[in-house]
Amino acid sequence: MHFAKALLPEGWRSQVSITLADGLIKTVEPDAQLPIGAEHYGVAIPGMPNLHSHAFQRAMAGLAEYRSSDGDDFWSWRDLMYRLAGTIDPDQLRKVAAMAQIEMLESGFTRVGEFHYLHHDVSGGRFGNLAEMSNAIFAAAWQTGIAVTHLPVFYAHGGFNGAPPTEAQARFVCDLDEFSHLLERCREGAADLPDAVVGLAPHSLRAVTPQELSALEELAGDGPIHIHIAEQVREVADCRAALGTTPVRWLLDNARVGSRWCLVHATHVDVGEVSDMAGSGAVVGLCPVTEANLGDGIFPAQAFMEAGGRFGIGSDSNVRIDMAEELRVLEYGQRLHLQARNIMTSKKFMSNGRSLLECALHGGWHALGLDGGIRPGASADLVALREDVLVCGAQRDDALIDHLIFSAGSRAIDSVWRRGRLVVSGGRHVMRDQVEGEYRAVLKALIA
Repeated sequence: MHFAKALLPEGWRSQVSITLADGLIKTVEPDAQLPIGAEHYGVAIPGMPNLHSHAFQRAMAGLAEYRSSDGDDFWSWRDLMYRLAGTIDPDQLRKVAAMAQIEMLESGFTRVGEFHYLHHDVSGGRFGNLAEMSNAIFAAAWQTGIAVTHLPVFYAHGGFNGAPPTEAQARFVCDLDEFSHLLERCREGAADLPDAVVGLAPHSLRAVTPQELSALEELAGDGPIHIHIAEQVREVADCRAALGTTPVRWLLDNARVGSRWCLVHATHVDVGEVSDMAGSGAVVGLCPVTEANLGDGIFPAQAFMEAGGRFGIGSDSNVRIDMAEELRVLEYGQRLHLQARNIMTSKKFMSNGRSLLECALHGGWHALGLDGGIRPGASADLVALREDVLVCGAQRDDALIDHLIFSAGSRAIDSVWRRGRLVVSGGRHVMRDQVEGEYRAVLKALIA
């Protein structure tokens, strides 16, 4: 393949030829003439990792925006989500997940971290294969081509201090022995997916005890560990009452939090926690569109960046799936909070868009257990942008990314390759018609 411009690890280069072998990048040659027979494209950037997704929640996108008589918040939304979680079966999950994955690929995400807690059947009974629901995620990934970092969730309790789970949480719940077997089945199920990664996820401090958390660290081996940590003010208050301190502080003081950890929704944190999270090497998982939709709050991202912290982005509830919009909403939230502009820049990148993109790429890759980029040896996960949509000819090449994030959005996405396979062409996934038809039939049944 040949690109007019490409964002390489060393920066922007022009007239870049790329050769592939077995889905990996074999060579990258800047300042190259168009090879005979090569396909020519506009601007290439690396595919973005989506570090936090609940695929099944795509089925309720747009269906929770009607105000109840008692008012609405995260907890009332969760009640609605539980109704969906208690209904969807493995085949329906496969079709909903495929739709979500197609929209991810069309917006420039090429790998998804699936934070997966639907383990059992609709009554809470056990499938013959404990990984039946996880296998639905893997089957969707085979169909759509997206890369998967699968994060089976350990969920044992309905609240702090080992409170019993509710009936609505029956599909989520495992003990440690059962979860160990589930993890083995997930690793087997993911083995045939190209460069799949399997980690694990203690759901939250309210869903696991300190003893269980310690055991999970051992079960993870070298894999990534993700956790919901401080999304809601009530969650922080409940943690103080139960454990005597905040969730982030307790975790940093009592677990071996390091570079393989991803702290998702670390929204409500103090100055000391911001500094210590950055120092731990953990990645903070930010889901700006979902966090705005649920009224979670605004993470102090500027202070975290200045402390040397790493972050990535995720589509979480999948209420809207759009890579550029996640980055834009992240920046705009900071602007509204701080009443200033161009917040998420750095000494290295004065372009707001370039800084956001680079931080989310590297943080996301790390959180999902692999490295990426347009370089020899990496998976050929590439996104080609349309030159006719972007502002070209500007003095700064980084203006291409600024325009992608803050103006053009996903309409600037032309083609996407995942491990060398063309999965999006002309901005549209090659399997969209079939998958969307199946998805709409499932959605009609679920709503009924």
